[in-house]
Amino acid sequence: MMTPAFKKQLALAVGAGAAVAIAALAWFALQPAGLGVAFVQGNGRIEATEIDVATKLAGRVLEIMVNEGDFVQTGQPLAQMQVDVLDAQRDEARAQSQQAVTAVASAQAEVAVRRSDSTAATAMVGQRESELDAAERRLARSETLAKKGVTALQVLDDDRARVHGAQATLSGAEAQVAAADAAITAAEAQVVGADSGVTASEATIARVEADIQDSLLKSPRDGRVQYRVAQPGEVLGAGGKVLNLVDLSDVYMTFFLPETVVGRVALGSEVHLVLDAIPQYVIPARVSYVASTAQFTPKTVETASERQKLMFRVKAQIDRELLLKHLKLVKTGLPGLAWLKLDAQVPWPANLAIKLPE
Repeated sequence: MMTPAFKKQLALAVGAGAAVAIAALAWFALQPAGLGVAFVQGNGRIEATEIDVATKLAGRVLEIMVNEGDFVQTGQPLAQMQVDVLDAQRDEARAQSQQAVTAVASAQAEVAVRRSDSTAATAMVGQRESELDAAERRLARSETLAKKGVTALQVLDDDRARVHGAQATLSGAEAQVAAADAAITAAEAQVVGADSGVTASEATIARVEADIQDSLLKSPRDGRVQYRVAQPGEVLGAGGKVLNLVDLSDVYMTFFLPETVVGRVALGSEVHLVLDAIPQYVIPARVSYVASTAQFTPKTVETASERQKLMFRVKAQIDRELLLKHLKLVKTGLPGLAWLKLDAQVPWPANLAIKLPE
């Protein structure tokens, strides 16, 4: 016969066993069917590459051609900055370029004049050489005749004076040739300087035109407008943000895994994403990044046991072709679960098989 104390102990034992059994059943019920040590999960959010469309130069926003939520393509005009000052600078540079071209023509004409002077001076040298030669011949005859007593000494002196004069005249003509050659060199240097002025003015025009082109802000890639940071009429400094774009062809989920697991994660490992907003779909992805250093658990990991561990950041990249196929359905910021398969030989369970929108 059972005593009251024994009955009480038996009741407590039965109650404890039932509690353990219920807890175990609840734990197993919460686990996805068929998953074991080959799979691990992490909480995360869908993210995408963001691009700030900003001004190159300080100025006023003239027009914004897109609205938040619009899809844009690479090279599509998005906003126009005011370019009145740049237009004036370009006109000024064009006028300076025309002046430089005129200066080149003037310098080239000066070169032609100096070359003509050199030619004339060279011809004059030839003439003076002929005169000197004639004077020297006459002096030679006068000296011969003077020795014979046929010619007066005065004639001999006059002929010698003519030779000295011809020599001086020849030296003057040769100096004129040298001066003309120096003038040619100087004129050619002016041509080079004028050409440099043309090149500089053309470079200024190209720079101003590049600034004008950069004042039309274009989309650097396909994407969607996320924010209009500025509005028409606002004055922005250099690098001022006008729009924020999201590249919907570069979408991924960032999640965190404990240090006990991350060592088994290889780049390219299969990941299946289940988003809270659309749990009926399973999206395929692959590991594209694993942090090399650990950090404390982020806020997205909520269990007490995980908060006690160091976590590693992991990024699962969604295939670009898949994203482009469902571009209008892509939304960033959505929370969800990332299921990672650690053993490539183990098949995915049915509830985590890939399922995409039609």
